[in-house]
Amino acid sequence: MHQTQPLTGVKIIKLVSGEDVVTVIPSGKDQLPENSQLVRIQKPLLIKYVPQMTMTGFKDYIALIKWCSYTPDKLITIPKNKIMTITNASTEMMASYGNIVQNYDKQPVPMKQQNYRQQKFSDAESEKISEIFDDFDDEEGNKTIH
Repeated sequence: MHQTQPLTGVKIIKLVSGEDVVTVIPSGKDQLPENSQLVRIQKPLLIKYVPQMTMTGFKDYIALIKWCSYTPDKLITIPKNKIMTITNASTEMMASYGNIVQNYDKQPVPMKQQNYRQQKFSDAESEKISEIFDDFDDEEGNKTIH
């Protein structure tokens, strides 16, 4: 496997929604004019924090996933007023981002899954489900399920 040059200019954008997106903000002809209310970002990946239990306690595992999964577009336009902060990515994050975006174009666009038909439970199945909920209600001591 060949070694690639590390990416530079990788940014982490925190959106008002709370999402963190790692991306490159292109310049030149790939970017909109400075006075535009929009900004273009290239090959954005959503940073997902997944907690996991270790011997020393909880630790966050970070997963990078395609932010706009249902499009082949590499250049995404977002409103500037939806951005809270833009920071430089750490060396480790730049390396992780670089490894994933190498295959960005090869990631298949998810296909719509087959439709599921609604199906009615049989009388026996309905009775069994009712028994399960009745048992649950008896154990909890009240009829409220949250």
